[in-house]
Order: sequence, then structure tokens, then C-alpha cells
Amino acid sequence: MWDFNEVRNIKYRGKYIYHIEFDDGVEGDLDFSEYLSKGPVFEALKDRRLFSKATVEGGTIAWPNGADVAPETLYEKIIHANKPPQQTRKKAARR
Repeated sequence: MWDFNEVRNIKYRGKYIYHIEFDDGVEGDLDFSEYLSKGPVFEALKDRRLFSKATVEGGTIAWPNGADVAPETLYEKIIHANKPPQQTRKKAARR
């Protein structure tokens, strides 16, 4: 659950990926390419020169054209991406 954590630092990794660090130490790489078709403000970010100019503003990542993503969304995506995959147990076949 998100506990009102804020983005502390970002680092552009290339393509549409940023490394995001939160104030509680949660961090990870996020691919923002899924956002590029979510309306005109995000479509402008297809230009990688503009995409690479994000800053930390208001506790989240923001771009010069006004695009941003809610910090709780970023936090949940990073937490989900960092979860170890659940292993399925195979039942031994009985003969």
C-alpha cells in the first residue's frame, strides 16, 4: 500500500525508461512507453528529447509539457516489479 511517499530522484536510462527512487528507499526502473498513447499530453513524449527532460516536481516525475504520473501509481508499479515471482508447487504424481 502506498504511504504518501514521494519521488526523491530520477535518472533517465534511455528509450522510455527512468530509474525512480522514493524517499523511503523503494526504487526501480520503469518503462513509460505504455503512457505514450494515453492522450495528447503523453503523445508529445514520443519525442525522446522531450521525454528525457523530466524532473522531480511535486513529489513525482513531471515533464516540461505538463505531463506527470501520480506518485502512488509509480510506487505500486515499482513494488509490483520488485516482487519475487511466486513459485508454483507441483504436486508429485502418485502411482
